[in-house]
Amino acid sequence: MPQKRHTVDQIVAKLRKADIELGKGKKVPETCKLLEVTEQTYYRWRQKYGGMKPKMAKQLKTLEKESARLKKMVAEQALDMEILKEAAKGNW
Repeated sequence: MPQKRHTVDQIVAKLRKADIELGKGKKVPETCKLLEVTEQTYYRWRQKYGGMKPKMAKQLKTLEKESARLKKMVAEQALDMEILKEAAKGNW
């Protein structure tokens, strides 16, 4: 089965649909089949996006991207500092 990437909006919509189905008395495995996701994926989404509105989920993704970008900048800066320290020591 090929992997499929879901957008944040799709995930939140599927979780809401799952809540409705679970409220009707269906079991989790039946609901997962209906949503066309594995139980593991359902529980992972539930842990990360459970109870979120689409706007909040989009904001979370934006903040995660910004955080990754800043971490990369800090790592590059630390590497540059180490290079400059080595260069300042000299070989003599």
